[in-house]
Formats: sequence, C-alpha cells, structure tokens
Amino acid sequence: MLNQTAAPSTSRGLIRILGVGFGLAVIVGSTLGIGILRTPGLVAGQLPNPTAILAVWIVGGLYTLIGAVCLAELGTMLPEAGGYYVYARRAFGDTMGFAVGWTDWLTYCAVLGYVSIAIGEFTALLLPSLGGHEKAIAILTLTALVALQLAGLRVSSRFQEITTVAKFGAFLAVVVAAIVFAPGISSSPASGLQTPSFAGLIVALQSVVITYGGWQSALYFAEEDRDPNRNLPRSMIGGVAAVIVVYLLVNIALLSVLPLGDLARSTLPAADAAQLLLGGRGREIITVLSIVSLPPMLNAILMIGTRILFAIGRDGLLWRRAAAVTSRGTPASAMLATTAVALALIATGTFQRLVAIVAFFLAANYVVCCLALIVLRRREPDRARPFRAWGYPWSAALVFAGAVAFLAGAAVGDPVNATGALALLALGFVVRSGSSLLRMT
Repeated sequence: MLNQTAAPSTSRGLIRILGVGFGLAVIVGSTLGIGILRTPGLVAGQLPNPTAILAVWIVGGLYTLIGAVCLAELGTMLPEAGGYYVYARRAFGDTMGFAVGWTDWLTYCAVLGYVSIAIGEFTALLLPSLGGHEKAIAILTLTALVALQLAGLRVSSRFQEITTVAKFGAFLAVVVAAIVFAPGISSSPASGLQTPSFAGLIVALQSVVITYGGWQSALYFAEEDRDPNRNLPRSMIGGVAAVIVVYLLVNIALLSVLPLGDLARSTLPAADAAQLLLGGRGREIITVLSIVSLPPMLNAILMIGTRILFAIGRDGLLWRRAAAVTSRGTPASAMLATTAVALALIATGTFQRLVAIVAFFLAANYVVCCLALIVLRRREPDRARPFRAWGYPWSAALVFAGAVAFLAGAAVGDPVNATGALALLALGFVVRSGSSLLRMT
C-alpha cells in the first residue's frame, strides 16, 4: 500500500520503477560536464592561492548540499513529477505555479539546444571532416535520444545509469592520471598565501555554484521512484557529495600540473593540463571526455523538460494532451513538444540568446522554491514530511539568502536579459490564455 504522501502515479499514467541508482545517475549525469573543465581557470583568476581556490569549491559544494537537503524535504512531502513547479503551485497557487513551471520548462528547452550544439561542436573538433555540420549533428543526436525515450522509461533510465557510470569513470581516470604524472611536470611552486579580495571571492563563489547546476534533477522524477521517501534524500545527498569529490579532485589535479598563473589565464585548463602531460594528443583526450560527458546530460535534460510540461498539462494549466503517457511510461506528447522547441532553437541559433535569458529564471525559481519550503512549514505543519531539512530554519534561511543574492546579481549584472526573461514570462501567460480559449471552444 502506498504511503499517504505518495502520488498514485499508476492512475495518472506514469510508472513507478526508478530507484536510488537512477537518482544518483540523473544528478551526476546532469551536473558533471563541461563546466568543471572550464570554470577552474575562471576561479583561479579571482583568487591568489591554491588554498583559497579549494576552499571556495568546498564552500560552494556545501552550500549546494544544504540546498539539496532543503529541497529533499519538499520532494518527499510532495513526490510528484514536475519538480519546482509542484512546490511553487502548492505554496502560492496556480498563477505562481504556472510562472515557475513555464520558465523552468523554457530553461530546459534552451539548455537542450545548448548541449546538443556542444555535442556537434566537439564532434567536429575531433573529426574535422564534419566541420560545418554541427547543427545537423546536434539535431541527429537529439532525435536519437527521442527514439530512446519512446522505447520507454526502463530503457531511458538504464541508458542514464550506464552513460553516467562511464562518464564518472572517465573523469576519475583523467584525474588520477594527472595527479600520478604531475610531479615531474609542474614547473613552478605554488604561490604563497595571500588574502583574496571580497569581490574576487564573490565572483569565484558565483562561478562555482553555477557549475554545480543540475543537483536538483532527481526531484523531477519523484513520482516515478519506487520509494521516494527513502530514495530521494539518498539520491540528492549522495549525488551532490559525489560531484563535490570529483570537483575537488579535478582542481587538485589541475593545481598539481599547471602553475597557478597559467591556470588563472586558461580558458580551458583541463585541455592545457592534458597537453602538458600528453603532448598533442592531450587536447584530443579532453575533447573525447567532453563528448562522453554530454549524452547523459542531454538525456537527463530531455527527461526533466518532459516531466515539467507533463505536470503542467495534467493540472490543466496548459495543454492537457501533454499529460498523455505511453504504456511504457513516456509522456510522449510532452516530450515531442519539448523536442520541437529545442530543435527550433537549434535550427535558428536563438538558443544562445535564450540561454543567457534563462539564467535569470534559474535564480528566480530557486528563490521561489526556497520560500515555498518556509511557507509550507508554517501553513501545513502537520503534513507528513518523511524527510526533514537538517538544521531548519537556519539551513533554509542560508539557502534563501544565497538564492536572493544570486537573483539580485543576475538582475543587476545583466538587466537586458532580465527584461527579456520577464517578456518570456508574459508570453507564457499569453500561451496559457490561448490554451484555455481552445479548451472552451
């Protein structure tokens, strides 16, 4: 018999077959990627010594972990497909719920386009004869994953698990090789301890926290988990902890190979380190690692975007057809709509502009969900909470304050794209109104 807090997913079409293995895979798979291969150079450029660099990566990881703990409470309290949308709607009603769901869905559509193009670009780097066909490669890759999704949840979830294990192993292999062979390579001692500037710390911390993006991925699949009360917290905490370990190891490896000044000046430090270790083939190895890192990320993003649109449609806030689910557990209509938007963004190149805009949504929606945790604690104190956020209310206050700071930074630092984000939000309500009129006719 299902726990009283579990959504009866079988009556709504979704199938409950996922476990903690998938939860770990979807978090690690959607988080670990190109960001950690690029960001260490940016962070090193803001900080004066290795101790400060590693400290910022630890602090950013711990902040992310506290956020995961806080949202795991919401995920087990409301174990439904849709993630942020579900919590915003529960706490603040249909209008806010739709705003969060629509913008969250647009975010994943834009990232689908971005990651697909990245696969095309890295493939062309590895195979120069394919140069000029990056968009075609991106479209073919995304189409192949759609076919995988249509094969059913069991197939797509297994693909996520296998490819994430391969990616995790590849990253560890590169890190171990760098650390083992680094002593004979590094040509200058580490810089002496200096005090980093406050502005440098803030920029570095923002960059680090962004690199941890993807940690919330397991929340979107709570309704398809066999035992979300038990598995979701384990997935959230274990997934973030695994990423923290890999990020620290990558930075230790880079600091072992590259002089600090070289690391600070590098736009792709992983490739520079590999080239120093392995010569001309080093960059090829990092390109292969980048390609290996992207399919599990793309698969996870496609699955998440599909679940958001499915949840909005099921609640009648957009096209109800989006809630249709195949016998194999795939919300096919929602997936095809999500894919169609991503393909249009790839074909027109507008995903680049949209990625810059939706960065504002990432911060805004996180603020809303942090506030939802606090509101629901006050308004529904007796509701079953199989997992409670550690250190509440201080942990929630810390996460909320950080989320507000990041949102303010996004709005002040890029007001043009913040305005564009508001325009996209307004477009969502126009689309919703049109959908409602169609249902009435």
